[in-house]
Amino acid sequence: MQAPPLTPSSDVPAPSVALSAADDGPGPIRRCIATGETLEREAMIRYVVGPDDTLVPDLKAVLPGRGFWTCARRDAVERAIARKLFVKAAARAGHTGPLAVPDGLADRIETMLARRCMDIIGLARRAGEVIAGYDKIESQSRKAPPGLLLGASDGAADGKRKLRSISAAAMHSEILTSAELSLALGRENVIHAAFKPGRLAEQFLGEARRLAGFRLLVAANGPELPRAGAQAE
Repeated sequence: MQAPPLTPSSDVPAPSVALSAADDGPGPIRRCIATGETLEREAMIRYVVGPDDTLVPDLKAVLPGRGFWTCARRDAVERAIARKLFVKAAARAGHTGPLAVPDGLADRIETMLARRCMDIIGLARRAGEVIAGYDKIESQSRKAPPGLLLGASDGAADGKRKLRSISAAAMHSEILTSAELSLALGRENVIHAAFKPGRLAEQFLGEARRLAGFRLLVAANGPELPRAGAQAE
């Protein structure tokens, strides 16, 4: 999943009237304060200013107050920090006084997104909407195609290829580690899992795509970019 290039401008100007609704108004489109890109809100991270004048990532986009957005990418967050664009956006949103930007903000967002992915898996487990183990997945796929295949990012390459071969049409994600999958599913050494088709699979995939913008994983054979939401090969 390749991130689009940053806009090569020295700064991001204040939004025009035409773009003001994309900052935090109605509609599905939002504007990134770091790059100027306008994207679907599902591909973005919203922020608000908390009561203690601290910048708060609002991953569910439900906190009160006028917010502002970045692309769901580590480079966009780091650019916004380096150029004090969060401070400028907060001022345009009506905040007066200093703004405290938490240290390691991009890392914090990555942790929060990973937690959201794991929570969705846990919810799916309790609802009987996810199974773990290659043999169980293969057996179930003969009855009904999986909605989403999950492979541990730090699993062996041949194991990932084997999992993808179960279904040529199913989406797959390799964004979580074996330890994270195991914790979410309440069992040890989970390498392979699969969602049944449905809302929870779609919800997980959306969060996995946002997480992919922040996470560079180390696979068994060296560094590689995570593959979240790609078609199985």
